Amino acid sequence: MSDDILGHIPALRAYSRALCRSVPDADDLVQETLLRAIENAHRYRPGTNMRAWLFTIMRNRFLTNCQKSARERTGAADCASRVPQVKAGQEWHMQASELQAALRRMPRHYREAIVLVGALGETYLDASRILDCDIGTIKSRVNRARTMLRKVLQPAF
Repeated sequence: MSDDILGHIPALRAYSRALCRSVPDADDLVQETLLRAIENAHRYRPGTNMRAWLFTIMRNRFLTNCQKSARERTGAADCASRVPQVKAGQEWHMQASELQAALRRMPRHYREAIVLVGALGETYLDASRILDCDIGTIKSRVNRARTMLRKVLQPAF
């Protein structure tokens, strides 16, 4: 029987590719079909159409796999395979450019305060020492600078 099965492999491959959407899935289906045929060799009746028997096994395996995949939802929205490997860089670049332009248009004393506190992470006290003004003035400048940025960048964020 093994000699007869080997002669039908090209036809099985062609049929599996017609059934499956991808070549690896089609190859897997051929392997499953051959495995089932070997396991159930005792059920094959000599003198009947071997090719039709193998195609029936393949079709049944294919339908079983389809039913199984419909029950097993493996491609959920949080699946790692759906996440792009490389994040889009252009959007962040554009937002950074808009932020830089908004900072350039801002009065210098507001820009210095927001950069020291917001971007560089300095404390209000350290920023007041660096800019040589009261801590209350720094808090006010940072607040006003944030308000200005929010108004300018609201559509982007």
